[in-house]
Amino acid sequence: METPYVLNENELISDDYKSREWHIRDIYYATLLLSVHVLCVFAPSTFNWTAAWLTIVLGVLTGLFGIALSYHRNLTHSSFKLPKYLEYLFAYFGLHALQGDPMYWVSVHRYHHKSTDKHLDPHSPIEGFWFSYMNWMFDYCYLVHKGKIYGNVGDLMKQRYYRFLRKTLVFHYYLLATILYTFGGFPFVVWGMGVRIVVVYHITSLLATVCHIWGHQAWNTGDLSRNNWFIALITFGEGWHNNHHAFEYSARAGMEWWQIDITWYVIKLLEYFGLATNVKEPSEIHKQKMRFKKCNGSDKTST
Repeated sequence: METPYVLNENELISDDYKSREWHIRDIYYATLLLSVHVLCVFAPSTFNWTAAWLTIVLGVLTGLFGIALSYHRNLTHSSFKLPKYLEYLFAYFGLHALQGDPMYWVSVHRYHHKSTDKHLDPHSPIEGFWFSYMNWMFDYCYLVHKGKIYGNVGDLMKQRYYRFLRKTLVFHYYLLATILYTFGGFPFVVWGMGVRIVVVYHITSLLATVCHIWGHQAWNTGDLSRNNWFIALITFGEGWHNNHHAFEYSARAGMEWWQIDITWYVIKLLEYFGLATNVKEPSEIHKQKMRFKKCNGSDKTST
């Protein structure tokens, strides 16, 4: 009988995070992230409904279209194709989530899939909950030790647009902040930059951590990935994480009719209008190969 992969105590990494040296990139990113969190302190005193709705709209553009649809399913896994103008537009939305340029994000995530929950995984909870949640983002040298950053994104590196975004990354943050301040003053900056970025950031971190600790395993992926319905609700379907690790090439993460997957619905809508092509889904044969063997009439699962 096959059972889901469980954390082996011998696989825990012994490297001491606290003793490492801070790279200039770590300091800079930590400063940016701290800044947007500080902005949130002013959220109650600057609240207005226009700013709140702006936050929701920008949150959907950056979280759904930018991170889930573009960075993840389109650029990282090539689960569907878009016209270049639309691919570039959605990738630009993702850039404003403050999670790095497209090539950086894709590179890290491809390494994650290559060595999921093993020593070379850039952000696995086998190294601790908080390391997986956020600390890995502030240890660039350790990240380079895990894998050659930008070394696995040749498909993006050859495109001038993505090289441009990499070189001008921070400029675009200040540009958006300036535009928001011009049209809505400090409240727009607080809510459109601070609140929005912090919410999307922590939701993404929850996904990367919680979905490798708590939830249900429907597929024999040989790692710690889990389906978590709550995380799926707040990540536009990304929380069906065990499904995703079983069929990483698939544009669809919610494999069952009841597994809400907003990102998939948007992709299907784009396909309907002829904007998304070569949309990939797992075959029934592949699904059968990935299922756990049944015991006493029911699938073996883990929480």
